[in-house]
Amino acid sequence: MRTLFLSLLATSCSVLGQDLSRSILERKLISRQSPAPTFNTFSFNQITNHFPNDTFYGPPPTSATFPQNYILNDTFYRPGGPIFLLDSGETSASSRGSFLLTGVIAELAQATGGMGIIIEHRYYGTTFPESELIAAEGLTTDNLRWLTTEQSIADFAYFAQHVSVPGHEDEDLTAPGRPWIMYGGSLAGAETAFTVKEFGDVIYGGISSSGTVKVFTGYPQWYYTIQENAPQDCVQSIEDIVDKMDFLINTKNTAALAELKTIFGLEAVQDIRDVALTIAFPIGNPFFYPTNSWQELNWDPNVGSDDFFLFCDAVTSANKTFSAVDSQLSKFTGGAVWTNLGNYANYIKTKIIPFCPPGVSLDSNECFGTHNATAWADPNDFSGNRAYLYQSCLEAGQFSQGAPLGRRTLLSRSIQTDYSERWCKWGFPAGKFNTVPATPALERWNKYGALHIQADRLAQVDGGIDPWQYACVHSPDGFPREDTLLRPYYLIKQGGHHWDENGLLNISAEPDFIQAIHDYEIKFVKSWLADFPKWRANQTQTRSS
Repeated sequence: MRTLFLSLLATSCSVLGQDLSRSILERKLISRQSPAPTFNTFSFNQITNHFPNDTFYGPPPTSATFPQNYILNDTFYRPGGPIFLLDSGETSASSRGSFLLTGVIAELAQATGGMGIIIEHRYYGTTFPESELIAAEGLTTDNLRWLTTEQSIADFAYFAQHVSVPGHEDEDLTAPGRPWIMYGGSLAGAETAFTVKEFGDVIYGGISSSGTVKVFTGYPQWYYTIQENAPQDCVQSIEDIVDKMDFLINTKNTAALAELKTIFGLEAVQDIRDVALTIAFPIGNPFFYPTNSWQELNWDPNVGSDDFFLFCDAVTSANKTFSAVDSQLSKFTGGAVWTNLGNYANYIKTKIIPFCPPGVSLDSNECFGTHNATAWADPNDFSGNRAYLYQSCLEAGQFSQGAPLGRRTLLSRSIQTDYSERWCKWGFPAGKFNTVPATPALERWNKYGALHIQADRLAQVDGGIDPWQYACVHSPDGFPREDTLLRPYYLIKQGGHHWDENGLLNISAEPDFIQAIHDYEIKFVKSWLADFPKWRANQTQTRSS
């Protein structure tokens, strides 16, 4: 799902600094779809406010509609075929373009004579409500008030009901007369589930892959799957080091903490929490980091990255060059050796710190500091980072947080939700018409059913090693249900974050477990399509009565 980073705070940073700022999603897209195939971008006249009678949104928008971008591939389309709508989520439609050629959408379209469409999420890419006002004022708190989950899912239903697809003007492709089936992964997966739940009379079905249907203010669960599935010598080493670090923090041993910062090459970073977050970047977190992490693992080596395992190998290697460092802080911890501290610190110094632009202070918001309130408030970031932060602050949460006491942790417990919530306060001061709550209004997201959500023709596909699993219906805290063709409930046991979304042109070369889920998705979608005439007749009868 999500993440942003520090040049969100400094729009004038260098190219290297911009690299540091990339969100999880942006980095993943760069590896998965670069260079992205080129499709013509079309525009749809979308409603700015689908809920004009809701006082939450304040006065009417200055522009009642806005142009919403979408791209399509009709290569496999046969007249009368289904429409597969992919929610772009927290990025542009064009950066998702490869999914129209390979992966689940392409395979479904090919198997059913369908058309693939990727719709650009409001406030991402170049799709902005009230674009003239935003161009003049930026993404102020007031100008972001139309960015809510309920507005976004209403977009999808309205689009399906009213779009006239270029090149197919002689056909009425709109819902509910034609079967529209959504797909989304992560945040888009949650929105897919919510859309099917709320607009099941319009959107015929949907596949929610790694859909984060349950949100929390803080999400320490990010690390639980990693702790259970990553190399255990690596996990234990980091847990032990973090535990000792937290001891120094809790005992307010400033001399020891200063020495620890120096060991990691982060002596210039003032806030120890910024240090704690930085040294955890190779592992990742639910909010932001600049490197490939556990989430960037993928079954396709041309798509994913094995950097996490390279990091673990570096931490646990028997390298005597750095092992002397392991005893450097033992005088502060009762003689206990900090096993593999030297290796860990060397990795941070050689792989993480170089992300910082030359000549820029490590404590600046361009690098590893996060305490420049003015920088957070800059409204002129249209990359998607500020929009994503707003969604998190308003209703989605999922902020970085160390594990609760009684459980081992990979992230320092000094990082609690108030650490990230400062950015909300700084980034989105109260406007004339809109105020961001002191803590995310999670009920705005969880009201659709959270871990209980289910509906006919809503498939829920998750990964067994996904760090977002605790936010998905296959959460260990969830509610197991029967897997049926009408309500598919499928866990890719060795799968990560929406691993079914990507694929290969040579489908037979996909690993067996990916072919299995793609084959199953084709099977249940075909069964849905077989039932569509009866469903459409019922819809027609209901509307006429």
